[in-house]
Amino acid sequence: MRPGQEEMKKGQEEMKTGLEKRIEQGQAEMNKGQEEMKNQIQSHVESQDGEIKDHFNNCIGKIEEVVQSVKRDWRANPELTYFRPTIKSLTFDGQMSWTVFETQFNVVSSTNEWTDRMKATQLVASLRGSAAEVLQGISADKLTDLTTIEEALEFRFGDSHLTQFYRAELKIRRQIQEKAFKC
Repeated sequence: MRPGQEEMKKGQEEMKTGLEKRIEQGQAEMNKGQEEMKNQIQSHVESQDGEIKDHFNNCIGKIEEVVQSVKRDWRANPELTYFRPTIKSLTFDGQMSWTVFETQFNVVSSTNEWTDRMKATQLVASLRGSAAEVLQGISADKLTDLTTIEEALEFRFGDSHLTQFYRAELKIRRQIQEKAFKC
């Protein structure tokens, strides 16, 4: 090779080496830039993710507050209250069997889903005549106590008094029959 060609080849080699170094440096800078960009994007996404989570948790908190508010206030607001048709209570005047009336009353109160206080109020309101007179023996503060009212009505109109009545009637009939046989 000629001396000019050798210099040219040497210059090309140096140029090639210089270009390779510059390419490597450019790639290194590009990789570094990509890494920085990746970190910035990841940081931005994480901050957005945190903000979204905070917003989401805030919304859930508000929804829970509304649900609790509705739970507290639904009975007080007539627009939110569901009214079912109710079965009317019967009346008790002491002429029919207390046991039969009590059974019917319990069915009605169960169907209407009455509390014990509501049952007591309805029972008092359903009494007529001699049955209502039983209430005179109950103090005013006990007129909302279902057990007290039921016990008073059971004592006055329950089947236990019929046992004594039937025994007395049977005794009278036997006496009449004995007199009839003696004659």
